[in-house]
Amino acid sequence: MTQVEADNFTVKNRREARELALQCLHQWDQRGPDEGRDLAEAQIGARERPPEVSQYARKLLATFWEHCAAIDETIEAAASNWRLARMAVVDRSVLRIAVTELHHIHAVPPKVAIDEAIELAKKYSTEKSGAFVNGILDRILSDWVSRHGPR
Repeated sequence: MTQVEADNFTVKNRREARELALQCLHQWDQRGPDEGRDLAEAQIGARERPPEVSQYARKLLATFWEHCAAIDETIEAAASNWRLARMAVVDRSVLRIAVTELHHIHAVPPKVAIDEAIELAKKYSTEKSGAFVNGILDRILSDWVSRHGPR
């Protein structure tokens, strides 16, 4: 498994980058891989923001796209009785971002990745999404720890 190092981004910049990545993954999911990636890049460049925000959003997206099959398999394995296709698009995108951070961006502590995902789900999805995302991510983290030890 490859690891992507996160630079010294501020909490605010990472949060904004996750929100931007969420918007981009939502489009990618709806439009398909090729068109969605082009739209994601256009959206990242569409407005002025701190360079760290765009940089971390690109890092999240590139890392997810590099490992998307394994990340999606991880989510489906942890989501008892839920296929990825049945999940709300926002919930699916939030989970993809969180698992990308949990498995590949080790500078982000697991608790932070999970807490940020729960907040994104609460903010952009249904009132039950925070608990749904939390349950799946807790299973994924527990599985990781049982296989690899604490990170």
